[in-house]
Amino acid sequence: MDKIDIALFEVKDELLRAMTKFPVGFNSFHEGYAVILEELEELKDEVFKKSTKEARVIQGKAALRAEAVQVAAMSIRFIVDLTDERDI
Repeated sequence: MDKIDIALFEVKDELLRAMTKFPVGFNSFHEGYAVILEELEELKDEVFKKSTKEARVIQGKAALRAEAVQVAAMSIRFIVDLTDERDI
């Protein structure tokens, strides 16, 4: 598996986890946007966190990756819940 396959696997895994935990999809474009924005804000918080260089390298990358995966997963959920490919 290459890096892209691994990242896509992580995003799909997170998406399925979220869809199991919250089976009712986004009710509107505004709700979907708000959820994506919330995840993006959490990613921003990780990016701007003040910590030691070592902590950033070891723990920071894992936290950044986890938040980025959540942004991607919620973006895909937006596509799945709120757009119908038959309307495109």
